[in-house]
Amino acid sequence: MSTPAKGAGTGVCLGLGFGLGFGLGFGLGGALSFGTMPLFQRPCALIGMIHADALPGSPRSRRLVDQIARSAAHEARVIVEAGFDAVMIENMHDRPYVNAPHAPEVTAAMTVVACRVRDAVEVPIGVQVLSRGEHEALAVAMAADCRFIRCENFVYSHVADEGIMADAAAGPLLRRRRAIGADHVAVYCDIKKKHASHALTSDLSLADAAQGAEFFGADGVIITGAFTGSPADRADVEAARRAVTIPVLVGSGVTPEQIAELAPLADALIVGSYIKAQGVWSNPVEAERCRAIAAARQAAAVPATPRG
Repeated sequence: MSTPAKGAGTGVCLGLGFGLGFGLGFGLGGALSFGTMPLFQRPCALIGMIHADALPGSPRSRRLVDQIARSAAHEARVIVEAGFDAVMIENMHDRPYVNAPHAPEVTAAMTVVACRVRDAVEVPIGVQVLSRGEHEALAVAMAADCRFIRCENFVYSHVADEGIMADAAAGPLLRRRRAIGADHVAVYCDIKKKHASHALTSDLSLADAAQGAEFFGADGVIITGAFTGSPADRADVEAARRAVTIPVLVGSGVTPEQIAELAPLADALIVGSYIKAQGVWSNPVEAERCRAIAAARQAAAVPATPRG
């Protein structure tokens, strides 16, 4: 797959983002959908992660926002040209993370990055803002015509490396989504999220948590390993698949070797660490590793028709 640069500029991205991107859609059928609008064109969709360089105000910040955005757009083109179906931007270089609310410059910088990526590729784009930045991610997605966000704490409390995430995000987030007219932005939520302790909900199985997320209005659930780069347990993916009727995504540790067993179960695979040089999330995206993932998906047995 190759995607030409739009070359329309960030101004057009912002000016037309609320209408054209959603109105034109992204194909006529897909594994994941929100309402009647499909997000991805095939089952077992591939979502490539773009970890934006450290943003202004974070301890590792070294680059101008324009430089960060240009790098993100370049990585998006590499990922899509290799055969991926979507990309997602995230401020993972902003370590150590702090919980929301986030400083205005974070939302502003992520919006610039998202718009530059939007101008570079013609696939659905997702947004995640760490940590607990679901409202900021929603604002970025609406302004930049992105199609989905990732929410870490949609249901239930847990203790993460940033501290206690005491409140579930679902109620305030979905009310905000409705209030700003962003119902077209799907919310995919982590279940028993990585980098966290779940002792507070140890009496709830992963399937229980997934059902809770569906009941509270999630558009899809994300199953991961314990940490970034750690593979999801197949049994966890199967449990989620049985527990919910909404799409199931796998969100960490995906490698070409895993795809054959995950493809029949997952509606989408979020791939970050593997597609980076040497398989390290903080390194630049590498085209050859992206193509290896796409080739493995091509060779895998995927459902004949979309499930979402």
